[in-house]
Amino acid sequence: MKTDILNLDDVKKLVDEFYLKVRNDKQLGHIFDSFIQDKWPQHLEKMYRFWQTVLLFEHTYTGSPFAPHTKIPIEKEHFESWIQIFNQTIDEYFEGQKADEAKWRASKMAEMFQYKLAYLKENPQAKLI
Repeated sequence: MKTDILNLDDVKKLVDEFYLKVRNDKQLGHIFDSFIQDKWPQHLEKMYRFWQTVLLFEHTYTGSPFAPHTKIPIEKEHFESWIQIFNQTIDEYFEGQKADEAKWRASKMAEMFQYKLAYLKENPQAKLI
């Protein structure tokens, strides 16, 4: 039976299952593995804190989620795959208001990241704040 995303255990389930799918994805797996390398445990911990902060309003994440993505060769099709896998993972394990919110927030983040990356590509002299 599916439940909503209600606590840190649910966030960990979402993150773990999502990244398992990403790492096995033909389009995304090699990109993530080449940048994260042997730091998967640290990355997953950071993602737990990020989604815990975003969805549960338990402020455990600090940092700038966009900055690391500026060094990764990702395009629109990568974001489309990322969102598809994220939504699939949510739909497979969760349902409810927070599950819907997670999908909405992920789509908005992907959209904003794409706009920012396009801007930086067109303006290589621009600096991140």
